[in-house]
Amino acid sequence: MRRLFPVTDQTCDQTCDRTDARTEDRTPDRTHDRTDDRAGGVATGQAHWGLDELADAYAYPDGAAPWLRANMVSTLDGAAQHDGRSQPISNDTDMRIFGTLRGLADVVVVGAQTVRQEGYRPARAREAFAARRAAAGQTPAPAVAVVSAGLDLDFTLPLFTSPLAPTLVVTGAAAPADRMAEARKAGAVVVIAGEGAAVAPERVAPVLAERGLTRLLTEGGPRLLGQFVAAGVLDELCLTISPMLTAGDAQRIAGGPAVAVPEKFVLTSVLEEAGFLFTRYRRT
Repeated sequence: MRRLFPVTDQTCDQTCDRTDARTEDRTPDRTHDRTDDRAGGVATGQAHWGLDELADAYAYPDGAAPWLRANMVSTLDGAAQHDGRSQPISNDTDMRIFGTLRGLADVVVVGAQTVRQEGYRPARAREAFAARRAAAGQTPAPAVAVVSAGLDLDFTLPLFTSPLAPTLVVTGAAAPADRMAEARKAGAVVVIAGEGAAVAPERVAPVLAERGLTRLLTEGGPRLLGQFVAAGVLDELCLTISPMLTAGDAQRIAGGPAVAVPEKFVLTSVLEEAGFLFTRYRRT
């Protein structure tokens, strides 16, 4: 993996090394030399990044205020899914970053449809993040918060019955009372974030922060992310750009009604590996 932005002395050194190598030697044998360099991860800047390096690169900002970060993947032609799932357009490095972002979060916020489609399970504790999470006062694994109005969820699934940290069900005050009772019976914690049956997206982060969950990570789906975008409450987007084309009519990373005025985000980081771009954008 190599860092493309922001430009650092290390980035410059890697670029200059490659330029010098191409200038000094253009013989046919050089092809073999470049292959060796890639394997070693030196001249091309493709050194392996450990989880600690990734965790430092994706650290949440300091402070007590809640921070809502989204993590999504998109193909070159804008598809956020293929055959209803994100895995076919991902790769191993994307999944390592996915795991790193979970390892840093207090809570993973996800829509009910994504829970059903992706077969969500409880977040697991990872030894690589144990010391970091303990030092930050976090539980061994992040909680999962499922956002749902109708609570059309299977509360017998392990996500609700056997998580390391109790799963939260975020819903509206007028959601079906019998379904809220089923959620509590399964061991889930019901959190109210809206006066009607629907969840008010602008209230999700504050009600979770009241429970000490300030490092928020949403993994979508597109409908939920679209609601956060429309409400103007998304602080950061970690977007993987997959070097794939799918055509078809797959969803984009954010759905729902368009905002009146597009909101500008600022690019803060770009990493690259195997043609995948791992970008980070923050609210201006």
